Amino acid sequence: MRRRRPEKRKILKDPIYNDLTVAKFVNYIMKDGKKSVAEKILYTSLDIIKDKVKADSPLDTFKKALDNVGPILEVKSKRIGGATYQVPMEVSKERRLALAMRWILLYSRGRKGKTMATRLAAELIAASNKEGSSIKKREDTHKMAEANKAFAHFR
Repeated sequence: MRRRRPEKRKILKDPIYNDLTVAKFVNYIMKDGKKSVAEKILYTSLDIIKDKVKADSPLDTFKKALDNVGPILEVKSKRIGGATYQVPMEVSKERRLALAMRWILLYSRGRKGKTMATRLAAELIAASNKEGSSIKKREDTHKMAEANKAFAHFR
């Protein structure tokens, strides 16, 4: 018998924007438990966004970027009768957010730029405008799901 799943940990809202997704994103940025460094990176990048984009708040741009990057469909491998099929599945809300955060960070780390804050800001701005590498990753994921639509009945 499989063990039970561990219960989800509750995380506190971040102190500046009083938002849960911002706090979660800080945790994604964090390496080696250096939360203050991660917070500094995110808040600096949100300040850069505030200067570059003439939107109401940098938080709107941040949320829009996460919404744009999060995939609706993805493929999961399923083994049926000795053959492995890529079965398209809908992505849950939590996983969509997690993937969006992961992809934005992955592609902002690979970007050209001096500091992590500027690279992250650039990727977030690009994602909110539906362009950039993280959006391309989402499109590729959707294409894979579309291409394997024939196996949807294995769901």
